[in-house]
Amino acid sequence: MSTDSVAGSIQLTPLEQLRYAREVLRLESNSVADAAKRLDTSFCEAVDLIYRCTGAVIVTGMGKAGQIGQKISATLASTGTRSHWLHPSEAVHGDLGRIHAQDVVLVLSQSGETEEIVRLLPWLRELGVPVLAITAGLDSTLGRAADVTICLGKMEEA
Repeated sequence: MSTDSVAGSIQLTPLEQLRYAREVLRLESNSVADAAKRLDTSFCEAVDLIYRCTGAVIVTGMGKAGQIGQKISATLASTGTRSHWLHPSEAVHGDLGRIHAQDVVLVLSQSGETEEIVRLLPWLRELGVPVLAITAGLDSTLGRAADVTICLGKMEEA
């Protein structure tokens, strides 16, 4: 069995594959442990915001954050919380009508500065919906604009 690397096609021995896999898992577990240490009362505020939501949780994010958001939306729906995925670019091109005053919008962005997300924020404010952010920085545009921000901090990616 071989593994392709980013640099090109490199054959790895089974032992090298195992070492690599273990290193990826170690990095991922460290990131989860670090996130657990940084978790604060904003998490409780986020839970309360979602619990009190009488509409739907609208989840949005761009790129990888968007893919994670789709999974979060599906998980919320499967546990009985009305939830829908909304692509941020589509939102500003006609899909804002999917958001209602009773909804909560969950926005995911690692940097908190993603162009499509930043463009969406004034519209969410105008609609008067609570914004819940999950991002790496409280001082980002998203972090400052959200009603509740769960700050994950900088995370090392495997």
